[in-house]
Amino acid sequence: MILVTGATGFLGSELVKQLLDRGMPVRALKRLNSVIPNILEDLPNIEWFTADVLDYFALERAFEGVTHVYHCSAMISFDSADKATMLRVNKEGTAHVVDLCLLYQVEKLVHVSSVASLGDSKAGGPVTEKDQWEFNGTQQGYSISKYESEMEVWRGIAEGLNAVIVNPSVIIGKNAGNKGSGKLFELVRQGLRYYTPGSIGVVDVEDVARVMIRLMESDITAERFIVNGENMSYQQLFSETARQFELPVPKTELSKGYMFLGWLGAKIASVLTGKKYSLTRDTAKSAFKKSAYSSAKLAKFFPEISFKPISRSIKEITEHLRDSYTRDRLQKE
Repeated sequence: MILVTGATGFLGSELVKQLLDRGMPVRALKRLNSVIPNILEDLPNIEWFTADVLDYFALERAFEGVTHVYHCSAMISFDSADKATMLRVNKEGTAHVVDLCLLYQVEKLVHVSSVASLGDSKAGGPVTEKDQWEFNGTQQGYSISKYESEMEVWRGIAEGLNAVIVNPSVIIGKNAGNKGSGKLFELVRQGLRYYTPGSIGVVDVEDVARVMIRLMESDITAERFIVNGENMSYQQLFSETARQFELPVPKTELSKGYMFLGWLGAKIASVLTGKKYSLTRDTAKSAFKKSAYSSAKLAKFFPEISFKPISRSIKEITEHLRDSYTRDRLQKE
């Protein structure tokens, strides 16, 4: 039996779908109030199990009869108010998964980390798996939580656990909707006129899930792999998205000063209204950071693996968003 934590999430649900398409039985972990995504509704060979990764004893019951584990569950937030909760969920939750894998002698664990747990490039080129994370007080809460959760996996490996780690860049795909990475595309759809000079690594969710399955089926252990499709500037990403939406491309580069004022305004509004806004100090800083990542190690181990062109992913995302809003509008009329 295969156990997938975070099975209702963006990556977890795509992974479960691909496993089911291969005819593999899956025990899918979800929290009490989680909503089962549309792509997994009414599918055979899926056993839903309700448990929180922070509840060790409820999670222990989910491990009965399990031979392989994909750990996708994690909290993602760039709001400083969520830092303590996120650190607990990501680190302690992973510690529970690792301990139970060892207790039940699970054959293999594939853990989803992030490029956020990697250090900056020391050679000036794209970041690789050799660029170690070094705490210097500037890291975001999310980066710290993913680094510490990854350390729990390495601790398990030292104790005899057969495990591999994937470090995806920003994961995109049509089923994100207008949440998570989907917010980037929704911003453009709403008429975004600006871009920042930063850059990011981007990868399609289908590719990440496919790489995870390939790693699980391999004999590779005690390794980490960056999973990155392409490196793109925000200008490139927003311009390609705007063209797919048949909208004017953003032409004005935003300065750090204006970005700070935007963050400050969002912070004040959050305090006054009690609502959370996407623009935080951390997201404002990252919008100006020029990041690039190398998947050369993955290509060395698996030369047959290729990534979906990001232009194609963007086309699929924009078409899906356009169709979704058209359906919503027709239903309201």
